Order: sequence, then C-alpha cells, then structure tokens
Amino acid sequence: MAFTAKDVQALRQMTGVGMLDAKNALSENDGDMDAAAQWLRVKGLASAAKRTDREATQGALSVVKDGTCAAIVEMRCETDFVAKSDEFVKLVDEMSAAVAKDGEGAVSQFTEQIETLLTTLKENISVGRVLRVCAGADEVIDTYLHIQHGRGVNAVAVVASGVSQEIAHDVAVHIGFAKPLYLTREEVPSEEVDAERKTIEEISRNEGKPEAALPKIIEGRLNAWFKDRVLPEQPYAKDDKVTIQQFLGSGKITAFAQVVTGA
Repeated sequence: MAFTAKDVQALRQMTGVGMLDAKNALSENDGDMDAAAQWLRVKGLASAAKRTDREATQGALSVVKDGTCAAIVEMRCETDFVAKSDEFVKLVDEMSAAVAKDGEGAVSQFTEQIETLLTTLKENISVGRVLRVCAGADEVIDTYLHIQHGRGVNAVAVVASGVSQEIAHDVAVHIGFAKPLYLTREEVPSEEVDAERKTIEEISRNEGKPEAALPKIIEGRLNAWFKDRVLPEQPYAKDDKVTIQQFLGSGKITAFAQVVTGA
C-alpha cells in the first residue's frame, strides 16, 4: 500500500517520532497507519511522543558573523545536562553559521539532525528563536555571546554606523548586560506607553503630589521608564554617567538583536 507525505505527517503527530522513523514504519507495514504506529511502539520509538509534551526551558545559543550579516540561533531542550553537551552545542553552532550565510530558512536543512538528537538524547528538543541582521554600506556589525557552563546563554548582534568596530562591540556587550527592548521610543507600542502613563499618574496621585506638579512628575517618571527600555537612552554599562547615545557621539545604532535562554 502506497503512502503520502500527509500520511507521514499524521503518523508523526500520532506517535511523536521523527520523519525518517515515520517513513520507515510505513514502509515496513505497507502504509498501514495503525500497524506502523504499533511497529514504532514495539521498537520503543513511539515514546518520543511523551517527550514533546515536556517543557523545554533549557537550551543553548550561538551567534555567528559571516561577512556583513550575523545570525543568532536558539536550540531548546529540557535539561542543562543536554544543553551543554558537545553534540547539542555543535549543532546550534552549525545552524547559526548556515543562517548567517544563507538566511533564516537555512534551519530547515537541519531537521534530520534535530530528530536524531531527540532520539539519542531522549529529550524534547526544538529550534527556538532564529534571528539575522545585516549591515548596509558604511555600517559595521559585531556580536557578543555570554557563555555559561560551556554553552551560550545570552547572544547579541548589533549594526552601527559612524563608529568603529570596537565601539560596536562595546555596545553589543552593553546590550547583553542591559537587555534593551527597543531601538527608539517610536517602536514602543502606544498601548504600553498609555498604560504606563496611567499607572504613573495613579501612583503620583496616591503619593499626594500637588495637582499642578503632576504633569512634570509624570513626564519625568515616564522618561525614566523609557530609559530602561530604549537602547540609546540607557546609561552605558561601563560608565553610567553617559547614555549610549552620548557614548556613540555622532554614531548611531541602526539595528540590534538579542536572545536570552529561558526568556
């Protein structure tokens, strides 16, 4: 009995096994779905289905620069033991190198390797966030990776103009520490700003601040809120007397990406 790609997908969803195992099971059982599922169970492969329900809160990150582009790839798993294993770290490095070179879609070529790890390491393993940023003409790009227990846990890529490679790297390290969310105030969703403004106003009124002083107090506190979130407004991690924009001088950060495991 012939079987189709949809049959393979259905068997995978039913049993939780990888693509190759599903194909083999259907081939061995002439396309009979129930018989293939039983065959996988007998072989001890269908137990992978249980793993897909377990929460993958651990993982490893890699960031790779290739020419004018840099990529961050996250692989998720269940335990720190697996996250720092050589084969796990090696695969996420290979994936980020491919994404930096060929784009985010390059992760699709690693499906079989991921499924092999799922089977051999017996954990819920999956690709997490995949990000790629590229520098334009007259821009520089740099990266930072914080390593903990042999695997990356905090990855940053930054693109800048009008600054040196060293300064771009310093900003990447700052981002790793300060974890900004936005590049400009305009990127902050208006509903978040409105909600924070309302909260600040309520807090200020509850503190008994004079009505006439409220507008200035609210704006001051809202500015402090922005400084926690918007990269150029943050105090520079190595010298909190200056902001990132002051550190950059006439330079500018044009793009950045950050991924932290578990976040």
